[in-house]
Amino acid sequence: MASGFSRTRASRVSRRLGQHFSTALRASAFSLPYNMTHMYRTGVGLLSLVLMLSSSIAGGQRSVLLNPDDPAVNLRAPDECRIVFETNKGHMVLEMRREWAPHGVDRFYSLVRAGYYDEARFFRIRAGTWAQFGVNGDPAIAKAWRNRTIPDDPFREPNVRGTVAYAFKDPNGRTTQVFINLRDNRETHDREPFVPFAKVVEGMDVADSLYAEYGERAGGGIRAGHQDVLFDGGNAWLHKEFPRLDYIIKATSDR
Repeated sequence: MASGFSRTRASRVSRRLGQHFSTALRASAFSLPYNMTHMYRTGVGLLSLVLMLSSSIAGGQRSVLLNPDDPAVNLRAPDECRIVFETNKGHMVLEMRREWAPHGVDRFYSLVRAGYYDEARFFRIRAGTWAQFGVNGDPAIAKAWRNRTIPDDPFREPNVRGTVAYAFKDPNGRTTQVFINLRDNRETHDREPFVPFAKVVEGMDVADSLYAEYGERAGGGIRAGHQDVLFDGGNAWLHKEFPRLDYIIKATSDR
């Protein structure tokens, strides 16, 4: 115990925290099992309770992500919204509009809300050209979504610097992998077409700074056909073989 912080004072602080927590719980519609409620009332299990709640939420997210048919991952996105990426290099903010690519926006919004992109690595970067990500770090989740395609959207927005589009191999073959255009790629990408569904409106300097020295070695692109090891190994494999890859800590939506 730090100097000047007695057991009595610690107990008093613990009781106050318990009182605030109790008030918050009573004000919400959330109910706890008896054994968990008893833990926080005794004042000895507040931290354990918080950890249990966090674990329960994480477990619920994983359960949802393992079932691509769950309504929670098949949402209709708002007409306009912003996605915030908290990365290990800083924050990026993406603007999305359904009018740009409704199927693409709905899929990305649903996955962000479910936590799919949390801890996702920027695994394929061609410096000054594009930065690709979108394979979940849990192999079971990644494989559940690998072939869950969405229909093509009509081409509306050009692939200028800062736009975000899905990577794909075949028509109507978009799934979860996307890339950020690090330069104006209209000449090569518009003819495919790669259909932008979002634009980076803040933090483009973060995208420019993503570690790019691994090139195609950390799985490569969909069309090259070398991604099996990425889907089988997930973040554990990437961390071991490509430890300098940058990543999304948390992705959230403002709506």
